[in-house]
Amino acid sequence: MSLALAEAVKALGRTHPNPAVGAVVVKAGRVIAVGHTSPVGGPHAEANALQRAGAKAKGATLYSTLEPCNHHGRTPPCTEAIIAAGIKRVVYASTDPNPVVDGKGARRLQEAGLEVTGQVLQVAAEALNRPFFKAMRHALPWVTAKAGLTLDGQLATSTGKSKWITSEESRRAAHQLRDMVDAIVVGASTVEIDDPVLTTRLPSGGRNALRVVLDPFLRTSPRAKIYDTSAARTVVATLEPEGSKRAQLFTRRGVEIWQMPGGKGKLRLEALLARLVKAGVLHVLVEGGASVHGAFLEAGLVDELVLFMAPKLFGKGGLTWSGALGVKDPAKALCFESLDAVRVGPDLMITARAASTPGASSRR
Repeated sequence: MSLALAEAVKALGRTHPNPAVGAVVVKAGRVIAVGHTSPVGGPHAEANALQRAGAKAKGATLYSTLEPCNHHGRTPPCTEAIIAAGIKRVVYASTDPNPVVDGKGARRLQEAGLEVTGQVLQVAAEALNRPFFKAMRHALPWVTAKAGLTLDGQLATSTGKSKWITSEESRRAAHQLRDMVDAIVVGASTVEIDDPVLTTRLPSGGRNALRVVLDPFLRTSPRAKIYDTSAARTVVATLEPEGSKRAQLFTRRGVEIWQMPGGKGKLRLEALLARLVKAGVLHVLVEGGASVHGAFLEAGLVDELVLFMAPKLFGKGGLTWSGALGVKDPAKALCFESLDAVRVGPDLMITARAASTPGASSRR
């Protein structure tokens, strides 16, 4: 199963909206074949492994990081391929929480006379696909808040300047993160100040995520770089009507206008996340700015932090990355756990997950 998990890693960020799954075929104590999930529309991990195993699969054991599916989707059921291959035993890590699967795959295999064992390295398997499991269980995407900041927690000087706080190595790591997610969220102020493109720029190219701009009153310029939809699909979440004259300035460029519920100049972020998950978005990267980070944190919607911390200080008047979170009592601070830190060039990359995952960051 550890080998199957390592195989699944190869598919991360390439299977949207499916989970990244790994499979291994073993016979007489020897690995016969391995496989991982193909990009959407292609074979699942089990089918890929069985195809490579060929006739040798008969009488073998199949290890999969997720319960094999038993329904027709873009591809035929994996259970039927397993039965047809003559597999004797199936071992899987986690039950598939998708309602169309959720135990049905295991039952189908058992009914066909196969020996089935589940929940082997389940925690590790679910950790590999946190966005998928959260989307299936809570109908919300996994939210990662990312920022580049100084040692004193600031992402801009007192004059508002922020380029460049972190190193080239950190910026490359940030693009690798973009390559793995389904959507990137920024606020109107970030578009106005930085005029970002928010595409993935890696030597190998990379995948461009859906770009989402939070602009309640459509105040950003339709000519901003982010609204060049030849680079990537782009959505503006707003309080304004989708058919308004102002909205049409964006739609003419191919930008999608999503009128969202809200009030007092603010969007209901949970409603936005719910709409994103219905659109197939499982993993959202919130890139800011400070007010957007603060709003997601205050609403308890952040599952994970990825902070690139540079060995620099800005001091008085700088802009804190978490915006107007405004915690007054340390006992009510937002708590994160599973803290991890690695060196990225001269910087430190800190990753932490919310104390109450899966779900939202919690106050304690």
